[in-house]
Formats: sequence, C-alpha cells, structure tokens
Amino acid sequence: MRVLCITEHSDRPEAETIIGLKRHGVDMHVFCPPGAPHLNRFLQSGVQTTPFNLTGRINVRAIRFIRRWIIEKKIDILHLFNNRAVSNGLLASMNLPVRIIVYRGVVGNISCFNPGSWMTYLHPRVDRIICVSEAIRRFFLNKKCLWMHFPSDRPVTVYKGHDLDWYHDQPVDLGQFGIPKGAFVVGCTGRSQPHKGIHILVDALCYLPKELPIHLVLIGKMNAPALLKRIRNSPRADRIHLVGFRSDAPALQAACNIVVLPTLKREGLSKVIIEAMAYGIPPIVTNAGGNPELVENGVSGIVVQPGRPQEIAQAVLRLYEDPSMLKQMGQKARERIGKCFRIESTIEQTLRLYESLCP
Repeated sequence: MRVLCITEHSDRPEAETIIGLKRHGVDMHVFCPPGAPHLNRFLQSGVQTTPFNLTGRINVRAIRFIRRWIIEKKIDILHLFNNRAVSNGLLASMNLPVRIIVYRGVVGNISCFNPGSWMTYLHPRVDRIICVSEAIRRFFLNKKCLWMHFPSDRPVTVYKGHDLDWYHDQPVDLGQFGIPKGAFVVGCTGRSQPHKGIHILVDALCYLPKELPIHLVLIGKMNAPALLKRIRNSPRADRIHLVGFRSDAPALQAACNIVVLPTLKREGLSKVIIEAMAYGIPPIVTNAGGNPELVENGVSGIVVQPGRPQEIAQAVLRLYEDPSMLKQMGQKARERIGKCFRIESTIEQTLRLYESLCP
C-alpha cells in the first residue's frame, strides 16, 4: 500500500503516527516544508520526504507536481492534513483512482454556502474525514445541505495519541515571572482570539477571594488590544502574568497547579490540555467542542459551561481548597492520557482505515 501524506506543520502525534504506519509495512511518503518540526524524525525512521511548500488554496505548480507523483508512484491513498493540502490535493487527484483521506481538527467553520468548503471537506471525492474528536464527527453528521444529508460513513473519529514518555522535562521555575513561592498557579495556553475565551478566564479571577495567593499565567500570543485592556483594568491585574509564546510551554504548564482552557466554541481536542494531563496537572475545560471527551468530570478534571466566569472561579476554588482532590485528580488525568489517548491506538485505527479503503 502506497500512501502520500501532505502536511505543513506536523505535530508530534501526527509525525509518530506516520512513522508507526511505516513500521507496519505501509509505504509512507511525506510532502512537507524543508523546516518541518519533525523532519529529522522522519528521516531517522526511514520515512521518505520531499521538500514541499504550499502557498495558496489553489497552486497550479503544486497541483501538477502532486498529480504527477500520484501517477508515477502509483499512490493508493492521498492523506491530506490541512486546508491547503486538501484543496490542492483534491484538484490534483481528479479522475485518478486514488482514495482521499483528510484530517479535521476543529468544530464548525464549514458551510454549504461557502465555495471553499466544497473545495475541501464537502467535496464528493473525499472518502474519509479523520476527526480528532467525536464532537467534530457529530458536526458533520448533523450537516444538511438543502435536502442532502452528509454521508454517515465519511467522518471517522480517531483521537491523536500521545506517549507519556514524551513528557519528562523538568517544570519551569515560575519565579522568573514574578510569581511568589507558594502561590497557587493557574495556567492557560492559547491565543487571544475571542472564541478562545481568555477574557472569560481573566474575569473569573475577580470572583476569587482577593486574599488567596492565586495567580494566572497566560502562555502564548495574547496581544489582542481588547484582551490587554481587560487585563490592565482588572482588579487582579497584579496576579496576571503574560509570558508570551514559549517553546517550552508544556514544561511551563507542568509547573502550574491546574490548567484552564475557557474555550467558547470550535475546539477540536486541545493538545495543550493533553500535555498538561500527561504531566499530571488537572484541567478545567468548558463543555465546548471535543475537550469534554478528554476529561471525566470530577475524576480527571472539571468541566464547566462556556462563557461563565463564576463557574470557572468555583472550580478553581474547589481544587485550591482540597489539596487531596487536586493531587488525586492530577494522577487520574495522567492515567487517562496513558490509557485512552495512546499513540499506538491512533496508529492501529489509521491502519485499519487505510485497509478498509484499499483491501
């Protein structure tokens, strides 16, 4: 079986899945940018790669190159990992007997009235959509275009698996950010788009008793003017620490007592929450998108309703006041990732999907 993968920014679970499929005897070839994050892992594992940059949704040179490769290498499956790869790959495969698998990592943002959606995930040439969460699969199944229902066999849930051995870095010293020793630290990694709900988390801090030494660390590009103004005007501004983008974000989260992701919508399956859980840090997530699938509410984390800062504050206070629960929930969080979100399971499920399309 010959598979051509086209990707732009492979994260580690994606890269290790490709490597695992290679070990199972699948002839894997990857088109990726020359500076792709896990390029060396591919090369060390015997996965063949071709330097490849996509500069737009429709790139004529790229389409011709992909099409020629499919024909000359007799590719059986075209596995496409992002929007540009999907639109160009679909055009390249016209009238060719190659099977098409695409990846989807967010809920929503697809419309029957958007031509771009028909060039990608709604295109009839797509054989399977690998959904990173059940929430995404349900979104597709509930999709109706006039009188037409979405094919029920097209979306398939395959969680991105992880390996606990990937997470062994020492926690970062939070003192460098002005956080006092002994503080109870709430971590949040993300970006400042409104749907990420960071402003809700900032507001939640105001519902906590002022005398408690609870600090908030915001990791990532949080430079939206509206968010920065909200932080400056917060009565707890001195407890909020903006650390910017960090390549060591997982180890920084590992230094926190808890992590919170206050997403309002569209979340697929948050990698930052998985990373925190793998370090044994209990999460608080909203009931939006796929994140509730990560957490057993009250066991390996806490699930709250989106857009409700008071609920987030209550969950934070609950864990602050009960160190025993905090410790136990962290242990259960780590166990859950190790048991239910294993990279081996991702490889096995993807292999079965390949075999179902090319028996």
